[in-house]
Amino acid sequence: MSVFGKLFGGGGKGGKGPSPQDAIQKLRDTEQMLAKKQDFLEKKIDQELITAKKNGTKNKRAALQALKRKKRYENQLTQIDGTLSTIEFQREALENANTNTEVLKNMGFAAKAMKAAHENMDIDKVDDLMQDITEQQELAQEISDAISKPVGFGEEFDEDELLAELDELEQEELDKNLLEIGGTEDAHLPNVPSTSLPSRPAKEDEDEDDMDDLQRWAMEAM
Repeated sequence: MSVFGKLFGGGGKGGKGPSPQDAIQKLRDTEQMLAKKQDFLEKKIDQELITAKKNGTKNKRAALQALKRKKRYENQLTQIDGTLSTIEFQREALENANTNTEVLKNMGFAAKAMKAAHENMDIDKVDDLMQDITEQQELAQEISDAISKPVGFGEEFDEDELLAELDELEQEELDKNLLEIGGTEDAHLPNVPSTSLPSRPAKEDEDEDDMDDLQRWAMEAM
C-alpha cells in the first residue's frame, strides 16, 4: 500500500487512490486538529508553570513534577510545530500539483479543439482562398474607380484653354463694370457754358443813377 493509502485509508492493490481535492481537504482538517492541540498544550504549559512557582518553596517535589510535565508538553508542542510545517508543505505541493493538472488538462482540451478545427483545413487551399479574395478586392476597387470616374461621352477638353477663356471672360466683365462706373460719375458734372454772359441793360444803369441822386437830395434837405 502507498504512503497516501496508509495515510488516508486507501484501498489495497488495485484500489483507487484519493483524489487531490480529497487529500487537500484531509490535510487541512489535520492542520486544524493540530492547531487545537497546540492551544491545549500551551495552556497546560502555563498551568504547570504556575504550579511550579506556587510550590517552589513549600513543596519542591510537587514543583519538580510540574516542571517535568511542562517539559513533556513543550516537547510535544515542538513535535507538533514540525508536523504542521511538513503537512503545510505537503498541502501546498499537492495544491500546486492539482493546479498544474487542471492547467494541463485544459491546455490538452484546447489543443484537441484546435486540431479538430484545423482538421478539414488545407494550407494550400487557404493560400488559394486568400489569393482569390485579394483578386476580388482588387477587381472591386477597379470597378469602383471606373464607376466614379466622370464620363465625357468621348469629348476631351484642354483644361488650360478653358482656364484662359475663363480669365478673358472675367477681364471683360471687369472692364465693363469700370466703364459703367466712369459714365455715372461724368453725368453729375455740369457743362461749362460756351457763350459769354449777356451785359446789363442800359435802362437798369439809368434807374440806379436816379436812385443815387434821389438819396443825395434827401440828405441835403435834412
